[in-house]
Amino acid sequence: MSPTAAQVLEAAMSLPQGERAEVANCLWESMEGFATPEIATAWQIEIAERIRASDAGEIESLPAEEVHARLKAKYGFFGD
Repeated sequence: MSPTAAQVLEAAMSLPQGERAEVANCLWESMEGFATPEIATAWQIEIAERIRASDAGEIESLPAEEVHARLKAKYGFFGD
């Protein structure tokens, strides 16, 4: 890791948990297109299987509001 990257990481680690999550999400989203074709294909297969299982009633889903409430209760934040 370069000295600049280490400084950025150190600064980011000093942020509150919610802000660190936002930074992590922004960094992750910036990696779009970085995956290999094999990884992209594997994700497409996984997504298709999850949709199939959901449509077949094989998995239980929760409303987004409930998921957000659980995350906020557990971690103290969600998209704040």
